[in-house]
Amino acid sequence: MTIIYEVNVFVQHEIESAYREWLTAHVAEIVALPGFIDAQCFDVQQEQGAETVAICMQYRLESLAALDDYLARHAPRLRADGLDRFGDRFKANRRVLVEPRIFTK
Repeated sequence: MTIIYEVNVFVQHEIESAYREWLTAHVAEIVALPGFIDAQCFDVQQEQGAETVAICMQYRLESLAALDDYLARHAPRLRADGLDRFGDRFKANRRVLVEPRIFTK
């Protein structure tokens, strides 16, 4: 069973460049952890004049056990790194997607 762990971030324009630079290394560090398969990052289209830049990361994992391990052992440190660097100049929300059903034409 493949698990998608999705993280959506909303980044203030002033820190966008620095945040994206940090994000590249951050995602690579996560994908290197046991149980992670890969990751995709998307720029989220928003209304013109939005107050923040929205970015969506989708991490594929082998199992819920791998996600639980990540959340218990690695997430606190990795999340703290982002907060230490960028403080309240970004917001994040997360969700877990399980058991995809694929529909084709």
